[in-house]
Amino acid sequence: MNATLEALSCQVFLLPPEQKMQLALALMESIETDSPVTAGEAWTAEILHRIEDYDSGRVQGIPASEVFRKLREIAPDR
Repeated sequence: MNATLEALSCQVFLLPPEQKMQLALALMESIETDSPVTAGEAWTAEILHRIEDYDSGRVQGIPASEVFRKLREIAPDR
C-alpha cells in the first residue's frame, strides 16, 4: 500500500460507522464494471441457484444443532 493510500485509510478508519458506509457505497458506485448486473440481481440469482440445488438434492442441508456444535468447537469462548 502506498503512503497516500495508507494515510487515507487511517483517516477513514476514524470516521463514524455511518460515514464509513456512505464512503464505501460511493467508492463502489464509482467503479465501472462491464456487467450491467446489480449486486441485488446477482444475489437473487445466487439465492435461486442455491434453492434449486437444495430442492434437486444436489446439496443437503446441515441441521442447526450440528452447525452450532461445530461453531462451539471452533470458537468456544463466543
